[in-house]
Amino acid sequence: MDEQIVQLNMVDHIQRLGLAYHFQGEIENILEHVYRRYMSQEQKPQHSLIPIQIYNDSLAFRLLRMHGYRVSPWRFCWFLNHKDILIHMEEDCEHFSSVMYNVYRATDLAFPGEYELLVARSFARKLLQKISSLGIRDDAVALVPNFHTLIEQELGLPWMLGWIIWIIGCGLNKSLKTVLFGLGRPHSTACFDDEGLMQLAVKNYKFRQAIFKSELEELKRWCKGCGLTDIGFGREKTTYCYFAVAASCSLPHDSAVRIMIAKSAILITIADGFFDAKGSVEELEILTDAVGRWNGKGLSSHSKTIFEALDDLWHETFASWLVEAKRSRTGYIPSMHEYLDTGMTSIATHTIVLPASCFLNPNLPKGKLKPPQYETITKLLMVVARLLNDTQSYQRSKRQGSSTVSFYMKENPGPGTDKDAISYIRSTLDEKRIELLEHSLMDGLDDLPKPIKHLHFSCFKVFQMFFNSGNRFDSNIELVHDINKAIYIPLEFQTLKPLKPLPRPKKANLTMNAHLGQTYKLPRVKSSFIMQWISPKTLKDDLGKISISLKPKICFV
Repeated sequence: MDEQIVQLNMVDHIQRLGLAYHFQGEIENILEHVYRRYMSQEQKPQHSLIPIQIYNDSLAFRLLRMHGYRVSPWRFCWFLNHKDILIHMEEDCEHFSSVMYNVYRATDLAFPGEYELLVARSFARKLLQKISSLGIRDDAVALVPNFHTLIEQELGLPWMLGWIIWIIGCGLNKSLKTVLFGLGRPHSTACFDDEGLMQLAVKNYKFRQAIFKSELEELKRWCKGCGLTDIGFGREKTTYCYFAVAASCSLPHDSAVRIMIAKSAILITIADGFFDAKGSVEELEILTDAVGRWNGKGLSSHSKTIFEALDDLWHETFASWLVEAKRSRTGYIPSMHEYLDTGMTSIATHTIVLPASCFLNPNLPKGKLKPPQYETITKLLMVVARLLNDTQSYQRSKRQGSSTVSFYMKENPGPGTDKDAISYIRSTLDEKRIELLEHSLMDGLDDLPKPIKHLHFSCFKVFQMFFNSGNRFDSNIELVHDINKAIYIPLEFQTLKPLKPLPRPKKANLTMNAHLGQTYKLPRVKSSFIMQWISPKTLKDDLGKISISLKPKICFV
């Protein structure tokens, strides 16, 4: 277990630093090896190693499931069947702080019907709240810097917002090197030297900032050139829309895709506002008809196919806005089913992700763009985004009588309050959310390549950011600080001393060449990866040079 837990912590550490895309091959090799061991081991408690066993099993479950491996929750929830272990953990909870933290994070990845994860989540949350109130005195497995802050973030934010925490710099101000206890023999500690990784993370962060700043300025010029900036009504949210795209995924490439998604979001926001309040019914009908008559003369082959699909998508979206505008102006009250049927289209998530998916690699099959052929994951995204928006923009929509909350209350009259209706909608939202999560991570449920499924989930994370605990999208101030930190404010980080060159071992070594902005290329990692030397190489980018040594090791204290 010693080697495996160090490997898992190294992968988790790299992901936390926002560097996973640099080490995709290495992470895949490590997880493949961990998966084989994980599935072959019998899940019996080893009483002298219970804390580290639960720590290892829950961390392995989360990382494996995040990377698409099919693993049962009972691979780490086995402790729920041992009353003596539960009692011991409750009575000595501070010694299980890092264990419960990993258990709680693992339960973020629950799929439909996995009720054991709900039980484990409730238990872990209760202990983490108790640990936070008592203060950390000791731990049987790991010492984690700033652990109180991590607990508060984990309990207060959905895990989908994790990358946003990193993108606004919260994770890079201090090292998150975890020191593991209880490995191998009494008083032993497993750790890895992460100074090189921290230097890379800081350079990577600055590199991203430069890209984000450049792309945002390009978007602003486009909006001004098209007249959208000075249109004089509605919500001009250029910066918000771009920040949402940048914060929802960790990909360094696909600048064109980011720009395309941001432009689509900007147009949707302005057009939706025009249909909501500004345009007359006659103006809206003429505009919708014009979109439907989109002229693709002269196009052929794939260009014609994509254009026609875009025509269908955008016309369908404009038509849904027109239907909602007519309902609002005539006072027509649709049924809940009618409202959702229109609302999942008018939220326009499919209008954003499907055209962008045509430019990913591998790209979206042509037949998947036509409205009658939406995949389940696309339909789930449309419904979840609509429900998220409605639960937090309810007061604004209430005046117009147009939200799932309003229609639920009309179809279920009685002593219930707004809060009861919102609670019901949120329970439905939770069900759809975990279905969307399963479709995003697992193969075989949708006939779509992984990059496209991940783009769907990134779009969901955007809506989660805007509407998780309030309507942050309509606020002019709530995201300003985060946006400034992510794009404009230089990262505050203590300058690290340059790493001394390390002696080259006698045997052939695993070496690494890296360039910010491209994926690392390394040979296949052997099962004994963590005990091998990785010789330092110079990392170059436009922002400077650093040396890095990714060297997990066993230390004795």
